This record gives sequence, structure tokens and C-alpha cells, in this order.
Amino acid sequence: MSATTSPLPRTGSRPGGRSARIRAAVHRAVEELLADETGELLTIPVVAARAGVHATTVYRRWGSVGELLTDVATSRFSGDIVVPDTGSLREDLERYASDLAKDLNDPDTLPLVRATIGTAGGQGASACTRERRQQLQAILEREQARGHQIPTVERVMDAVLAPLYYRAVFTDQALTPEWARTLVSHLLPD
Repeated sequence: MSATTSPLPRTGSRPGGRSARIRAAVHRAVEELLADETGELLTIPVVAARAGVHATTVYRRWGSVGELLTDVATSRFSGDIVVPDTGSLREDLERYASDLAKDLNDPDTLPLVRATIGTAGGQGASACTRERRQQLQAILEREQARGHQIPTVERVMDAVLAPLYYRAVFTDQALTPEWARTLVSHLLPD
């Protein structure tokens, strides 16, 4: 083997390497900037400066603020809510809605959701709800495996997820766990 031949082909970035450190620093910078109430605009140069990397690095990896926010949201919302398994669809959905209401009330979550939807449009909305849809699907599939009739995932999203996100993003109304649980009673009346 010559000195210029590598024993293993390079297939991308190394986990935990420089690429992972840059991604973590940039994600942290975005979250900090969104949490700051200074009114500073979220731009690639501002994010890069906060992260301690060159703006070209951020442009090369993400391309735009919308793509960056989508990546941060996808990372942030993956696995952050545990899918409940109480043995009852009603109780699972009530606990899920309550946990989601608490998460959307988190001072770090709501600015990220609003910025991602506002900047990245449909792609951003998908990043904010993709994992939620999968979690609801898991709840429904488990209930179906128990031999019970289930609503469609779209129906659950319309009845539970949509009102939660609407209230969080577009209103100043309280997003209480108690209110969130009432959404399930509209979906699954007694």
C-alpha cells in the first residue's frame, strides 16, 4: 500500500469529530439566539459568530436560515416526548397531549417552533411535527394491536395536535395540560 492510499474509504463525517462539534455549536447558537430577547435578527453571520465558526461553514452545511432552523427543529424534536403506554387509548392520548402542552410551554421550544415555521414554511412545519406524527402513529398501532378500533392518524392530528400548535404559535392563550387533555374528549367522546 502506498503512502497516498488510505486503507478505508472516507464515507462522510466521523461521529463526534469536527463536523459533530460544529453542528452542536451552531445548534446551540441558534437556540441561544432564539432565547435572547434582544431582537437580534437570526442570520447566518450572526449564528456563525455566536457559534465561533466562519459564516462560510454555516452556508456550506445548511445553505439558508430556513434549512438551519429545520435541522435544529428536527434534532430538537426527535425523541423529546416519551410515548405513553397506559393500556388505554384515551389515557395515552391525554398524557401525550398534556406532555406536548408542557413541551410547547418550554421557553426554548416555542421560539424555535415559531421561527422554524415562520422562516422555513412547510418544510419547517414538517420538521416541527414529523416526530409527533410518528409518535401518534405508534400509540394508534398499539391500540389496534389490542384489537380496538382506532381513528386515523390524520384525525388525531386534527383533533389534538393542530389545536395545540395553533394555540401555541398564534395565540397568547394558556396551553395548560388540563386544556390539552380536553382535546381528547372531543376526539373520543364517551
